[in-house]
Amino acid sequence: MSAWAVVIPVERFEAERLVQHDTLELVDLAGRPGPGPGDDVLVVRDEQTPLVVAVGRVSPASGTDERDPDDPQAADGGPLVVSYLRRALDRPVPAPGLALGGPVTPIDEETFRRWSGRVAPAGDRQRWLVSLDLPIEAASAAEAARVFWSYVLELGPRELPAFVAPSRNELAMQAFVLGAEANQDPEEDD
Repeated sequence: MSAWAVVIPVERFEAERLVQHDTLELVDLAGRPGPGPGDDVLVVRDEQTPLVVAVGRVSPASGTDERDPDDPQAADGGPLVVSYLRRALDRPVPAPGLALGGPVTPIDEETFRRWSGRVAPAGDRQRWLVSLDLPIEAASAAEAARVFWSYVLELGPRELPAFVAPSRNELAMQAFVLGAEANQDPEEDD
């Protein structure tokens, strides 16, 4: 087994921040030497200082034709499937000195251990209340439910705010749009 640094495209990173996935599929890597099943992977954003956003392990491709509608990449070219072990999507780990040589770079085990060790485990899980409230005009409750789901599918996480609060502290509610806190008070400036 070997270790690799794999660059996640900006659009794919944004999609990963919107919806929780167990795996990350990256395409357009065909024809390059790269990781195989069981190899360890640092998932990195290629910035001026690289940012480690996740640690994973390569899984065999499932062979299904299902595609995530939030994945902005084409489905051609045999995807690289990375199963997440730990994520730092909201707090990426700066990795100064991590040399990237393109979308896929082999790295030594010491480099992998150094940067993967800085991506903290998820920690204790707690209960959250998450809601989406939409005023809907309809002739019946069933029609209101249909219109609600139409809005959710049409607008999605890019436009609809989700309201999130710890389960026993509803007054701490925050609005999130695009996976980040968003001020929803029209009276206040951001």
